[in-house]
Amino acid sequence: MMNNIVTEGDQSTQAIALGADAGGVGRRRSLGNWRPLLLLIPAFVIVSLFFLAPLIDVFIRSITDPKPGVQNYVWLFTTEANINVVVRTFVTAIVVTLVCLLLAYPYAYLMTIVSDRTRNLMQLFIMMPLWTSILVRTLAWMVLLQDTGPINGLLMAWFGIGPIPLIRTTFGVALGMSQVLLPFMVLPLYSSMAKIDKRLLPAASNLGANPVTAFFTVYLPLSRPGIFSGGVTVFILGLGFYIIPALLGSSKESMISALIQQQISVFLMWGQGTALGIFLLVCTILILIVVSRFNRGGSLFPGVDR
Repeated sequence: MMNNIVTEGDQSTQAIALGADAGGVGRRRSLGNWRPLLLLIPAFVIVSLFFLAPLIDVFIRSITDPKPGVQNYVWLFTTEANINVVVRTFVTAIVVTLVCLLLAYPYAYLMTIVSDRTRNLMQLFIMMPLWTSILVRTLAWMVLLQDTGPINGLLMAWFGIGPIPLIRTTFGVALGMSQVLLPFMVLPLYSSMAKIDKRLLPAASNLGANPVTAFFTVYLPLSRPGIFSGGVTVFILGLGFYIIPALLGSSKESMISALIQQQISVFLMWGQGTALGIFLLVCTILILIVVSRFNRGGSLFPGVDR
């Protein structure tokens, strides 16, 4: 009888110990699942202080300055000058995106078929402009595009044409923006094209497809993730450009960024300026949502796979 009692006591003690161990393991696993999230706290604090808080302040100003209401957004959508600026901004960004795509696609494709040494040189040529200030590059374009600049000088000397107004025009703005944004199109395209099997085009040719058909039915669809990534990056960056339109354009070619600066710095109309900023942010978010639905097989962020 005593042995049975002792045995039952030992079993109870072991069961309690096993239960305690299981509870401890469960708690440790629960803490372990939360530890990776704890690493996000510094990033969350930084984003909250330097992005979310100013963004909330901007939104509040847009509906409270000079008085509570949506009059700033009504002004934005009912003023003809504002509509023209918005349309001009989007059209310019679309043109710049198409120009960058047409220039970057063959360049990126060439990078995938050349030797490693040549590829490194091509990457260097693409990266070098990023190491130079946008202001310096824009000032250089001002020298090149002016009526007495080198471009008009060559046109007059060789073809007897000119001087052609290149600066203070939409063409000059689009040209300067395309030169600055071209690397943001080349790099995503190259990242996508480098993953395409080079044997696919010869295989398509062996099956009877001509080079044009093989390109449009095989290669182009496989490079679509790079097209979407580069196109979205260039288009969104083009919407918010300020320096190049301000220096290469004129008041007739002003874009949303210049209008925001005018409302806040010149007229001190913070409500109207912040309403323009919120409108631009909402447009950017909507563009990302729409493009992400069309680009389900790839990532919108260059060099990042799903």
